[in-house]
Amino acid sequence: MAFTAFAGTATAVAEPAPRRRSPIALLLLLPGIFYLILFFVTPLISLVITSLQAPDPLIFGQYVNAFNWQNYVAVLEQYWPQTIRSAGYAALATLFALLIGFPLAYFIGITLRPFPLLQSLALVLVIAPFFISFLLRTLAWKQIFSVEGPVAGILSSLGALPPGVSITGTTFSVVFGLTYNFIPFMVLPIYATLVSLDLRLLEAGNDLYGSPVTTFRTVTLPLSAAGVMSGTLLTFIPAAGDYINASREFLGATDTTMIGNVIEANFLVLQNFPAAAALSLILMAFILVLVAAYVKRSGTEDLL
Repeated sequence: MAFTAFAGTATAVAEPAPRRRSPIALLLLLPGIFYLILFFVTPLISLVITSLQAPDPLIFGQYVNAFNWQNYVAVLEQYWPQTIRSAGYAALATLFALLIGFPLAYFIGITLRPFPLLQSLALVLVIAPFFISFLLRTLAWKQIFSVEGPVAGILSSLGALPPGVSITGTTFSVVFGLTYNFIPFMVLPIYATLVSLDLRLLEAGNDLYGSPVTTFRTVTLPLSAAGVMSGTLLTFIPAAGDYINASREFLGATDTTMIGNVIEANFLVLQNFPAAAALSLILMAFILVLVAAYVKRSGTEDLL
């Protein structure tokens, strides 16, 4: 018993004391905290205040601070088609980006692994569109899809498209533009998981008489699930809030308007700032719900 008591005392003494936080570390965090407050918290608070404003009874077109929460109900009732359309377009673009991006990432990360030079070149080609303006790339596709463009000419010659009809302003053109512009966000996370995949696991699957489909389903896909989830989020989130591809000046039309176009119009054209702010916060809340569901499903370590 004496030995036990002595051992318990020694264990208690041996426990290290909690480390005190260094004031230098806190000072190093101050610039980052100040940056977040200035460029994130402050605009967010301003957006919330604006979303609750009410029309000024004395000056037309002006708004005063209030607690007009009905703004959220009004914009949801008025713009629910654009909200649903945005989610649908973003989901389709994410699906197509996954169907195209996963084989491409597999080809770069697995097939080209014995050829480092070709692998690096293929990776550069994936990120090469980022060196060109987003607007210029979308305008280029507008010209390609126009009546005088090559795509419309080929489809017209095949009888798949009436002569003199443009592809722009359709659901196809908008979803195509979203997929094209955001597909690197799908490819890069999947590539990051596949490039570190131990090829001996694939060889083991083949040695155990597993077919290529079985090996892919039981080995490759589970080990690359984190990259797929990250790529899905990185593609869906900007696609849902995009206002370039669906704009009438680019690949869209009146009947392809997305929520981003509505926010832009309310801010810059109609100058209905409370409605635009309320829509922005609704979109932000929708995205946060998706991110929270992802974190709960896969864990925060997969976000790195």
